[in-house]
Amino acid sequence: MRLDCPLCGPREHGEFTYLGDARLTDRPDPAAADAAARFHDYVHLRDNPAGEHRELWYHDAGCRSWLVVTRNTRTHAISHIVRAQDEGAR
Repeated sequence: MRLDCPLCGPREHGEFTYLGDARLTDRPDPAAADAAARFHDYVHLRDNPAGEHRELWYHDAGCRSWLVVTRNTRTHAISHIVRAQDEGAR
């Protein structure tokens, strides 16, 4: 799989680190009575969507940009890549 970095151009995926879902989620309240269970879910439980998904990738072997990549998880086809600072991870 190749990612087309907005600053560096097309690069092999080995130059990047996958960081997960690009949607921002609310951090649990540490003062809540069930804080331990909520933090467990927050840290360890992730959606595993089939189809188009927005993901965060970090170009650690290149320009060190955070990228928001829209990728189909079934086919690995990439439909959109933008720097996170330009679009804002939602």
